[in-house]
Amino acid sequence: MPSAAFAAGETPRECDVAVVGAGIVGLATARELALRHPDASVAVLERAPEIASHQSGHSSGVIHAGIYYRPGSLKAELCVAGARALYEYCDEREIRAERTGKVIVATEPEELSRLDELERRGSANGVPGLRRIDSDELREIEPHARGIAAVHSPVTGVVDFGLVARSLAADLGAAGGVIATGCGVGAITTGGGRISLVHQRGETRARAAVLCAGGWSDRLAVAAGASPDPRIVPFRGAYLSLRLERRELVRTSIYPVPDPELPFLGMHLTRGLDGDVQLGPSALLVGARDAYRLRRVRPRDLAETLAWPGTWRLLGRHWRTGLAELRRAISRRAFVEALRRYVPELRAADVDPGRVGVRAQALGRDGELIDDFVVSRTERALHVRNAPSPAATSALALAARIADMVEQDPGLN
Repeated sequence: MPSAAFAAGETPRECDVAVVGAGIVGLATARELALRHPDASVAVLERAPEIASHQSGHSSGVIHAGIYYRPGSLKAELCVAGARALYEYCDEREIRAERTGKVIVATEPEELSRLDELERRGSANGVPGLRRIDSDELREIEPHARGIAAVHSPVTGVVDFGLVARSLAADLGAAGGVIATGCGVGAITTGGGRISLVHQRGETRARAAVLCAGGWSDRLAVAAGASPDPRIVPFRGAYLSLRLERRELVRTSIYPVPDPELPFLGMHLTRGLDGDVQLGPSALLVGARDAYRLRRVRPRDLAETLAWPGTWRLLGRHWRTGLAELRRAISRRAFVEALRRYVPELRAADVDPGRVGVRAQALGRDGELIDDFVVSRTERALHVRNAPSPAATSALALAARIADMVEQDPGLN
C-alpha cells in the first residue's frame, strides 16, 4: 500500500484505508491496520462530534466472559479471545479493569435445563473458572440474592469502555492515523481502483474501506450495493441506579437465565468500578436510532423500522415481551419488580434514574434477531453489519479478524 500523511484532525481526501465509525470496534480496527501496516495511511470518519458517542460510550462497562454464545459462533470465539486481550491491554495502558465476577441465577426449576446449557456453552467456549453453584454458595457470593442454583463466572469484569476507546484513538494517532469527526458518510461509489466516501466535510477516496457504523451500518451497506437484509432496528436500554445507602444489596453482578429465543441477556444488576450499581437494561423497540430520550422519534428511522417485514414478524412472535418492556419503560415500580425476583429486598424507593443506551440490533426479513456478529463484503469494502454486545469486550479480537479479511482480499489491496 502507498503511504500518505495527514495532520491530526484533518479530513483526508485520499488514504489507503478508511474506517467509517469511531466506536470501539472502528477504532480498534483502524489501530490494528495502522500497526500492521506502518507505511499505509489510515483514516477514521465519524459522523458525531466526538468518538465513542453511541454504543461504546453508553455501555454498562461489563467485560463478558463468553458464556452465552453458541460454540463455533463468532461471538463465542471472539468474546473469549477479546476479553483476554482487553485485560492485557488495560494492564499495559494502566486502565482500571476489575474482574468482579458474576452469577447467572435460576429461580425456578424450569430454568435449570437452560442453566445447564449455559454451563455447557461456557465450558465449550473455554471460559476460565466457570462453575455451577447451589443456593448456599450463591448466598456466600451474593448474600441478598435468591435462587435455587447459579453459574458463577469469576472472570467477568467491568471497565470504562469510553476510556478504552480514547486510548485506542491515542494509539492510532501515535501510529500516524487520523480521526475526522463530523463526517457522516452519505454516499459510496467505486471506480478506478478506489472507493469514494462522500461525507459532510467533502469526499474521501481510499483503496479500501471498513464500515463499522453501528446504528447506521445497514444504510451504508445498502449505499455500497449490499442487500437490505438484515436491517438495523433500535432497542433502547434504560438503567436505574441503586442509591448509595443500598449498594450493599449487590456485591458483584447478578444476571438472570436469559430467554433463549432473544439475543438479550435480560435485566440484571451490575456493580461498577466505583461501587455504583446499575439495574437493567430494558429492551424497548423505539422510533429513533439515537433515542436516548424515550420520546425522540426520527421519521426516517421509524418509517424504515415499520416498513421492514421482519419487524411485524418479530412483534407477532414476541408481543407479550414487547408489552412487558413497555410497562417497565413507563413504570419504575414494574421495572424494580422484575428484579426483585433475584434480590427480594429491593424496593422502588431504592433507585434513581441511570444511564441510557441504544442497541443497534440486526433484524432479518424473517423476523429473527441476528444473534452473532455479521461481517460482509461489497466492492472494496467490508461491512460490520451486526456488532451489539459483546462487541466492546470482543473489540480487539474482532479488529484482528477484520484486518485479516482486509489482507486476504486481493480486491482490497
